[in-house]
Amino acid sequence: MKAKSGFTLVEILIVVVILGILAAIVIPQFTEASTEARASTLVSDLQTMRSQLELYKIQHKDSLPTLASFTAQMTGQTDVAGAAYDADTSTTGPFGPYLQKIPTNPFTSSSAIVADVPANGSTNGWSYTAASGAFYAANDTNLDDQISDAELVVPEG
Repeated sequence: MKAKSGFTLVEILIVVVILGILAAIVIPQFTEASTEARASTLVSDLQTMRSQLELYKIQHKDSLPTLASFTAQMTGQTDVAGAAYDADTSTTGPFGPYLQKIPTNPFTSSSAIVADVPANGSTNGWSYTAASGAFYAANDTNLDDQISDAELVVPEG
Protein backbone atom coordinates (compact mmCIF):
# COMPACT_ATOMS: atom_id res chain seq x y z
CA MET A 1 0.00 0.00 0.00
CA LYS A 2 1.11 3.48 -0.89
CA ALA A 3 0.78 6.32 1.60
CA LYS A 4 -1.04 9.32 0.14
CA SER A 5 0.83 12.58 0.47
CA GLY A 6 -0.76 16.00 0.53
CA PHE A 7 -2.44 18.52 2.78
CA THR A 8 -5.60 17.87 4.68
CA LEU A 9 -8.56 20.19 4.40
CA VAL A 10 -8.00 21.42 7.96
CA GLU A 11 -4.38 22.37 7.22
CA ILE A 12 -5.40 24.33 4.12
CA LEU A 13 -8.16 26.14 6.03
CA ILE A 14 -5.69 27.13 8.77
CA VAL A 15 -3.32 28.63 6.18
CA VAL A 16 -6.17 30.54 4.49
CA VAL A 17 -7.33 31.95 7.84
CA ILE A 18 -3.79 33.06 8.74
CA LEU A 19 -3.38 34.78 5.34
CA GLY A 20 -6.74 36.50 5.80
CA ILE A 21 -5.70 37.83 9.21
CA LEU A 22 -2.40 39.13 7.82
CA ALA A 23 -4.20 40.83 4.91
CA ALA A 24 -6.66 42.47 7.32
CA ILE A 25 -3.73 43.94 9.25
CA VAL A 26 -1.60 45.10 6.29
CA ILE A 27 -4.13 46.51 3.80
CA PRO A 28 -5.43 49.38 6.01
CA GLN A 29 -1.85 50.52 6.60
CA PHE A 30 -1.30 50.88 2.85
CA THR A 31 -4.55 52.85 2.50
CA GLU A 32 -3.52 55.22 5.28
CA ALA A 33 -0.06 55.69 3.77
CA SER A 34 -1.64 56.57 0.42
CA THR A 35 -3.86 59.22 2.02
CA GLU A 36 -0.89 60.67 3.91
CA ALA A 37 1.12 60.84 0.68
CA ARG A 38 -1.71 62.71 -1.07
CA ALA A 39 -1.97 65.13 1.87
CA SER A 40 1.78 65.75 1.76
CA THR A 41 1.62 66.36 -2.00
CA LEU A 42 -1.24 68.80 -1.53
CA VAL A 43 0.64 70.82 1.10
CA SER A 44 3.72 70.93 -1.13
CA ASP A 45 1.66 72.07 -4.14
CA LEU A 46 -0.01 74.79 -2.06
CA GLN A 47 3.36 76.08 -0.86
CA THR A 48 4.69 76.14 -4.42
CA MET A 49 1.65 77.94 -5.81
CA ARG A 50 1.65 80.51 -3.04
CA SER A 51 5.37 81.25 -3.37
CA GLN A 52 5.05 81.65 -7.15
CA LEU A 53 2.08 83.98 -6.68
CA GLU A 54 4.22 86.11 -4.37
CA LEU A 55 7.02 86.21 -6.95
CA TYR A 56 4.52 87.20 -9.65
CA LYS A 57 3.19 89.96 -7.38
CA ILE A 58 6.69 91.33 -6.71
CA GLN A 59 7.62 91.38 -10.41
CA HIS A 60 4.32 92.90 -11.52
CA LYS A 61 4.21 95.96 -9.22
CA ASP A 62 1.97 94.40 -6.56
CA SER A 63 -0.56 93.10 -9.09
CA LEU A 64 -1.78 89.53 -8.99
CA PRO A 65 -2.88 87.33 -11.90
CA THR A 66 -6.54 87.60 -12.85
CA LEU A 67 -8.74 84.53 -12.50
CA ALA A 68 -9.68 84.65 -16.18
CA SER A 69 -6.09 84.45 -17.38
CA PHE A 70 -4.50 82.79 -14.34
CA THR A 71 -3.10 79.79 -16.23
CA ALA A 72 -1.67 81.89 -19.07
CA GLN A 73 -0.09 84.38 -16.69
CA MET A 74 1.45 81.72 -14.45
CA THR A 75 2.68 79.35 -17.16
CA GLY A 76 3.74 81.85 -19.83
CA GLN A 77 5.97 84.88 -20.11
CA THR A 78 4.39 88.25 -19.31
CA ASP A 79 5.28 91.92 -19.29
CA VAL A 80 4.95 94.07 -16.18
CA ALA A 81 1.24 94.67 -16.89
CA GLY A 82 0.55 90.91 -16.97
CA ALA A 83 -0.03 90.77 -20.74
CA ALA A 84 1.61 88.08 -22.83
CA TYR A 85 5.22 89.02 -23.52
CA ASP A 86 6.05 89.86 -27.14
CA ALA A 87 9.73 90.57 -27.87
CA ASP A 88 8.77 92.98 -30.66
CA THR A 89 6.25 95.13 -28.79
CA SER A 90 6.68 94.63 -25.02
CA THR A 91 8.67 97.34 -23.26
CA THR A 92 9.15 95.37 -20.02
CA GLY A 93 9.84 91.76 -19.17
CA PRO A 94 9.89 88.98 -19.88
CA PHE A 95 8.74 87.72 -16.51
CA GLY A 96 7.92 84.08 -15.90
CA PRO A 97 6.95 81.43 -16.52
CA TYR A 98 6.32 80.74 -12.86
CA LEU A 99 4.99 77.20 -13.31
CA GLN A 100 5.29 74.54 -15.99
CA LYS A 101 1.64 73.67 -15.44
CA ILE A 102 -1.07 74.08 -12.84
CA PRO A 103 -0.72 71.14 -10.43
CA THR A 104 -3.50 68.61 -10.02
CA ASN A 105 -5.17 68.44 -6.62
CA PRO A 106 -4.40 64.87 -5.47
CA PHE A 107 -7.73 64.55 -3.64
CA THR A 108 -10.01 65.71 -6.47
CA SER A 109 -7.85 64.84 -9.51
CA SER A 110 -8.57 68.26 -10.98
CA SER A 111 -6.45 71.29 -11.81
CA ALA A 112 -9.48 73.55 -12.37
CA ILE A 113 -9.39 76.90 -10.60
CA VAL A 114 -12.58 78.54 -9.37
CA ALA A 115 -13.30 81.90 -7.79
CA ASP A 116 -14.91 80.94 -4.50
CA VAL A 117 -13.75 78.68 -1.71
CA PRO A 118 -15.10 75.21 -2.48
CA ALA A 119 -17.01 73.20 0.08
CA ASN A 120 -16.28 69.65 1.19
CA GLY A 121 -16.82 67.19 -1.63
CA SER A 122 -16.01 69.75 -4.34
CA THR A 123 -14.67 68.32 -7.59
CA ASN A 124 -12.67 71.45 -8.44
CA GLY A 125 -8.95 71.45 -7.85
CA TRP A 126 -8.26 74.90 -6.50
CA SER A 127 -9.81 78.18 -5.42
CA TYR A 128 -8.18 81.52 -6.13
CA THR A 129 -9.20 85.01 -5.04
CA ALA A 130 -7.52 87.54 -7.33
CA ALA A 131 -8.19 90.50 -5.02
CA SER A 132 -6.25 89.06 -2.09
CA GLY A 133 -4.11 86.38 -3.74
CA ALA A 134 -5.60 83.71 -1.48
CA PHE A 135 -5.05 80.26 -2.98
CA TYR A 136 -6.88 77.28 -1.46
CA ALA A 137 -7.32 73.59 -2.16
CA ALA A 138 -10.77 72.24 -2.90
CA ASN A 139 -11.60 70.32 0.23
CA ASP A 140 -12.11 66.62 0.07
CA THR A 141 -14.17 64.81 2.70
CA ASN A 142 -11.03 62.93 3.82
CA LEU A 143 -8.85 66.01 3.84
CA ASP A 144 -9.86 67.60 7.14
CA ASP A 145 -8.39 64.77 9.18
CA GLN A 146 -5.09 64.86 7.31
CA ILE A 147 -4.22 68.55 7.04
CA SER A 148 -4.70 71.37 9.46
CA ASP A 149 -6.62 74.46 8.39
CA ALA A 150 -3.43 76.51 8.79
CA GLU A 151 -1.83 74.57 5.94
CA LEU A 152 -4.85 75.00 3.67
CA VAL A 153 -5.58 78.69 4.12
CA VAL A 154 -3.38 81.63 3.17
CA PRO A 155 -3.18 84.13 5.99
CA GLU A 156 -4.56 87.51 4.91
CA GLY A 157 -2.26 90.46 5.26
